[in-house]
Amino acid sequence: MPHGHHHHHEISAETGDRRMALAVAVNVLLTFAQIVGGILSGSLAMIADALHNFSDAASLVIAVWARKIARRPADADMTFGYARAEVVAALINLTTLIVIGLYLIYEAVLRFIDPQPVEGWLVVIIAGVALVIDLATAGLTWAMAKDSVNIRAAFLHNLADALGSVAVILAGTVILLYGWTWVDPAVTLGIALYILWMALSEIGGVVRILMLGTPPRMVAEDVLQTAEGVRGVEGIHRAHIWQLDEHRPALLAHLVIAPGDWGKADAIKAEVKARLHADHGLEHVTLELECSTHSCSAPVRIGG
Repeated sequence: MPHGHHHHHEISAETGDRRMALAVAVNVLLTFAQIVGGILSGSLAMIADALHNFSDAASLVIAVWARKIARRPADADMTFGYARAEVVAALINLTTLIVIGLYLIYEAVLRFIDPQPVEGWLVVIIAGVALVIDLATAGLTWAMAKDSVNIRAAFLHNLADALGSVAVILAGTVILLYGWTWVDPAVTLGIALYILWMALSEIGGVVRILMLGTPPRMVAEDVLQTAEGVRGVEGIHRAHIWQLDEHRPALLAHLVIAPGDWGKADAIKAEVKARLHADHGLEHVTLELECSTHSCSAPVRIGG
């Protein structure tokens, strides 16, 4: 399990927000250009790419909003703090992508049934501009993508947009050379399937955090055995392991102190916390101490 060594301060919050705002602006401009170009040229693939770009712009707006909320300190209403705002934003963004992907599949199937003429040159020119902007946006968000599920998703989406633009350019070129208009809905279908694959691969981790699941790559039994390996620990039960946010795993459990060691209970607890941090990256550990004589009767090991 990674020990949580994240470089969160390589880019300041203000610099990050400025980059995000610029990324939003260029994506909104690109979206309008692609929609106009798609309508004028008759290219469904370009409109598909435009919708994906618009979803990226919207996701970046939500991410900026969530970043600001996440910085608030804990208070009486949110005693764990507001860091999960970014996880909620990621769920919204990824769900929207899934809806868009399904809609594009529907439109592509209709276009296969009823083919429409496509102006190849306009498609190629606008998609070329889109490719440059997609790569620029990905560059703006790359450095921040390591520390945020929101921004990492936005970065991946922009790379997907770049691939989509390449696909649209290829489709426009094929239409110019051979007149194969069926290539346009075929490319649209490919873009839609890629969007769905990307969104579905990301959304599981987001749902896992919101459902208070055990952090990925962390095995609950291994964590409990580490605690029980400390001298003076008789057992551990009623364990709850979850993620406070994307980066902070937490443990809540009852720790049973072995007979004759109650006088060293505080030192034992400190050693357990230190071992859990060193071996599993657990920084937020809350332990309720029980002496072996008065421990819970018939306790469950996990949950309860």
